Amino acid sequence: MAHKKGAGSSRNGRESHSKRLGIKIFGGQAAIAGNIIVRQRGTKHHPDKHVGIGKDHTLFALIDGTVFFRKKSDDKSYVSIIPREVSVVLEDAAPVKAKKVAAPKAVAVATEEAEVAAKPAAKKAAAKPAAKKAAADESAAPSTEA
Repeated sequence: MAHKKGAGSSRNGRESHSKRLGIKIFGGQAAIAGNIIVRQRGTKHHPDKHVGIGKDHTLFALIDGTVFFRKKSDDKSYVSIIPREVSVVLEDAAPVKAKKVAAPKAVAVATEEAEVAAKPAAKKAAAKPAAKKAAADESAAPSTEA
């Protein structure tokens, strides 16, 4: 065994931990006040309405709402939060009307289909005994001839 500790090299020691940067909440997703939206080095994304910026350029939500990314005329990416009240109003703006006429037609079609399905089933049930009788007659006929 060696009596001296091996000397380390200056070429070692480049295993640094990942910094886990990037977008944490994407556009269209809900954010709660205080949630981190983007972790970044420098200002790749800039804060807009209702978004704060930390000392390490982390963007975070100041209010509850929906995240929205866009580029302005200066060709920079801006992140803003649309308040929940506004996004809820936009969803309720176009209600879908239900058709009342379609339901009775579906019932009438369903009863007709049931009647049509019952008729072939009855024919098939009647055809099976007739086929058995014919097979029995054929099997009986060769035995009498031989």
